[in-house]
Amino acid sequence: QVQLVESGGGLVQPGGSLRLSCTASGFTFSMYIMQWYRQAPGKERELVATADSIGGSINYADSVKGRFTISRDVAKNTVYLQMNSLKPEDTAVYYCCAPTLASWGQGTQVTVSS
Repeated sequence: QVQLVESGGGLVQPGGSLRLSCTASGFTFSMYIMQWYRQAPGKERELVATADSIGGSINYADSVKGRFTISRDVAKNTVYLQMNSLKPEDTAVYYCCAPTLASWGQGTQVTVSS
């Protein structure tokens, strides 16, 4: 059974940092594309970052380039999203996704506010 479990969200001040984690189970993690999405209140879900299978490409939304970093630890079956220089407009529920398996995590709330 494919399962994705996110953690690491919370409240942070503008300019601060957070690291989100998504632990995968039920599939061969290293072989699949992993993505992070976010959805702010009243807005559509937005693709934030994509990490292809091991050794593949990495892509970011223009809104987070230079501030966010996606990475994966195969030994831990975990994909991370390091978020630096956070802005209030980064406030959203963040979701981990394995798109080719049509699998989503439950989401973790990130709130950037002073």
